[in-house]
Amino acid sequence: MSSTAAQAAGALAAPATGTIPRHVAIIMDGNGRWAKKRFLPRFAGHKAGVEAVRRVTREARAIGIEALTLYAFSSENWRRPEEEVSDLMGLLRHFIRSDLDELVRENVRLRVIGDYRRFAPDVVEMIDDAVARTGGNDGPILAIALNYGAQAELAAAARRCAAKLPPDRIDEAAIEAELQTRDLPPLDLLIRTSGEQRLSNFLLWQAAYAELLFVDTLWPDFDEAALREAVAAFGGRQRRYGGL
Repeated sequence: MSSTAAQAAGALAAPATGTIPRHVAIIMDGNGRWAKKRFLPRFAGHKAGVEAVRRVTREARAIGIEALTLYAFSSENWRRPEEEVSDLMGLLRHFIRSDLDELVRENVRLRVIGDYRRFAPDVVEMIDDAVARTGGNDGPILAIALNYGAQAELAAAARRCAAKLPPDRIDEAAIEAELQTRDLPPLDLLIRTSGEQRLSNFLLWQAAYAELLFVDTLWPDFDEAALREAVAAFGGRQRRYGGL
């Protein structure tokens, strides 16, 4: 499945009522390959990826998705060259400056999961301000995963549970209450772009019963039609949660 195929078929109609996932998460993969195919520097791919973020977040609101979680910077991304990490931080600064007013205006609640306080002080301050400015909104949630790793999240949740509860009282609900996504709806659909088929340490607990969708489209080419196609695919699946 690709956005090109979706466009060729024409714009998809809005999904039928009851088939829209409440919470969608996306592993935004393929920026580097997108740039390489065009003989451009990797930064050009990341910049095009930011435009895809804008398209998809707006379309998610139009469709009626309650929460959208985007894997923007993993705890493993520090292994990338220093120049590339610096470029990514620059794009994050630019996104907050240019898009925050729109998020406030559109009643979007911004959430950040991950240990973003490892970032430069000015970036941390911008993130804190953005979260605060949207804190009074009561509309859809846009959650950005920054310096996030699911294994670290689970380990931290286990430590907090152990500090509060005796072992025989630590159950699934207790761990769930300590996760950084505890104020989000249950994860319904997890999408990964670029053709790779792995979760890459993203929302491992939350994805236990999520529908997984792996698409060949590189992230900068993922557009409104591609999101609607993914939502339509979700609507066609039967979710039994281990039952019949």
